[in-house]
Amino acid sequence: MSDDLLARTRAVLPSWLAIYYDEPIEIERGDGRHVWDADGNRYLDFFGGILTTMTAHALPEVTKAVADQAGRIIHSSTLYLNRPMVELAEQIATVSEIPSAKVFLTPSGTEANDAALLLASTVRRSNQILALRNSYHGRSFSTIAITGNRSWSPTSLSPFQVYYVHGGQQYRSPFAGLPDGEYIAACVADLKEVLDQTGGDVAAFIAEPIQGVGGFTSGPDGLLGAFAEVLRERGILWISDEVQTGWGRTGEHFWGWQAHGATPDLVTFAKGVGNGLSMGGVIAPAAIMDSLPANHISTFGGSPLTSAGALANLHHLLEHDLQANAALRGPALFDGLRAIGSPIVGDVRGKGLMLGVELVRPGTGSPGEPAPELAGAVLEACKRRGLLVGKGGLHGNVLRIAPPLSLTADEAAEGLAALVAAIEEVTP
Repeated sequence: MSDDLLARTRAVLPSWLAIYYDEPIEIERGDGRHVWDADGNRYLDFFGGILTTMTAHALPEVTKAVADQAGRIIHSSTLYLNRPMVELAEQIATVSEIPSAKVFLTPSGTEANDAALLLASTVRRSNQILALRNSYHGRSFSTIAITGNRSWSPTSLSPFQVYYVHGGQQYRSPFAGLPDGEYIAACVADLKEVLDQTGGDVAAFIAEPIQGVGGFTSGPDGLLGAFAEVLRERGILWISDEVQTGWGRTGEHFWGWQAHGATPDLVTFAKGVGNGLSMGGVIAPAAIMDSLPANHISTFGGSPLTSAGALANLHHLLEHDLQANAALRGPALFDGLRAIGSPIVGDVRGKGLMLGVELVRPGTGSPGEPAPELAGAVLEACKRRGLLVGKGGLHGNVLRIAPPLSLTADEAAEGLAALVAAIEEVTP
């Protein structure tokens, strides 16, 4: 069945759609932290549909909210009053910690970042954008234009003039090995030099607190706050892309930006809040959000159906303090991965339930040559052991580990054992 479906997929969908595994699987159903394929095989899910199944598969509260709403009305658009959308926006504004927050809901993180770029460039009357090297912000024309990772940027054409600065990752940085304070100082100096060359007419700086597609990389805590001091001296807006880091996934904070000692001007979000429903959005102070001088709507953003499901999901997350669970479960996984001591593990990094394992070719020094072939082999070995993990990084050599935030202690131990065995299996 999967062979037939793969052939049909390749026949009608674009060739550039990436699909995992030598023998791809069709995920047919899920429950909690597990999914089953069409052949009845059961997997522990340590990737959550790219960090999107945030709480649990088939979460009863979300299922019921969606079913109840579908029985009333599925769609209306933002041209009409929409109670679920308003209730969700109110809840998001409350937890955002953005002063006088307003929320614009979109169907995806790509559209959320599009909207943030529109707001920032309108306010600043500039199309110049600062971004981090190794970054990823979406698949639209504008978000590809500010993506600093060649693996996900198929065109050099752009509606923006983009400048890339250091700071998105330490392991392969030219500043690698510096103590955190010196690393931050070096990155701030680089930022200032870039700004001096632009003439200062920059609309915004956009950054993921932990780079997702880039391989769960980041600079030290406090880096983005140090950047913010420089940016605000020049009136430049800071957009925090929380599509993957938001909602408590890092364990220590609800938002990734909170580790940096300053508050961004705009926050974008998506993925986890919908728990699989198409939901994203932008949070900004009213002065920024209300700045567009023309009409604007969203046909699908904040639909009654997705808003009802996302609100139920967010309530479950808060009521069960899943951020605390991420803080509890993450260190056991992190420490277990660090303890492997394998010559193919170059780096283990991340926070909470957002962990990256960078694989390298043995004997190639430090930081080591990227080993995408080993990452692919580990992915397959995990699958054989009933574990789903992700893959990323500029070179495709980083394992991405991001289970639902309701992960139990037994499931964490089970997943860690499978992952360790898979790494040991492929180690030369």
